[in-house]
Amino acid sequence: MARMGMVINLAKCTRCHACVAACRIEHFLPLRVTWPRLIALEVDDGIRVDVSTYPVRCNQCKDAPCVNACPTEASHKREDGIVAIDSDKCFGCRYCVIACPYQNRTFVSKAKNPKYFPNHAETGFEKKGKKLYPHQVGTTEKCNFCAERIDAGRAKGLTPGVDRDCTPACVNTCQARALTFGDLDDPNSEVSKLIRDRQGFQLHAEYGTDPSVYYIDYKLGGALSNKAPECDRTGSHMQEKSTVYAEVVEKLAKSSKK
Repeated sequence: MARMGMVINLAKCTRCHACVAACRIEHFLPLRVTWPRLIALEVDDGIRVDVSTYPVRCNQCKDAPCVNACPTEASHKREDGIVAIDSDKCFGCRYCVIACPYQNRTFVSKAKNPKYFPNHAETGFEKKGKKLYPHQVGTTEKCNFCAERIDAGRAKGLTPGVDRDCTPACVNTCQARALTFGDLDDPNSEVSKLIRDRQGFQLHAEYGTDPSVYYIDYKLGGALSNKAPECDRTGSHMQEKSTVYAEVVEKLAKSSKK
């Protein structure tokens, strides 16, 4: 089966947060839970300081440390490469949260799942969410590339990344068309062409996880000036990663395979 992936054009992203809003609506996210995030990055080239925006979400890694670390197999990889979580198997140990080198997982605690308007009745959005997309307190969540939309679309014979009803909500909503979705294993897909022609790169490829999310146009100069940013220049939440952290991830991965 195809391996689903995403290409994000950094030059096009306007930091409008429409993708964040679309995800919240699509998945009825609790008040303090956000799956996709936008990280503002200042780049000083010695002449001027430019502000770049990095949209980040679960990278759906091919060699996912979170899957290796999960003791109950709640975190698992689908045939299409999407890393999914079975909430009924998750008991909240949060090993996967520690193992993820990109900090793209969220533990749903009571504090993160309060009412949108305390001391008032639940909104229609909250009531509908409990029926259509319940979130279990005490479990871990993350972006799943809108796997439900993809599965429902495929059942109708639709193609992910081509047909809107079979494509992640964030991709459909992006007004700047900065997000492209499709099959990484198909050399003729739009995502494969962008990665190949525009020198697409992955965040922290040195971790060896082989993310399914690629970035292009790090600088506005186009394909020739594309390059992955230095490891210590990818936002404060990335700066927290260290050699000690990498060693912890490696130990977790080894112990889970025993």
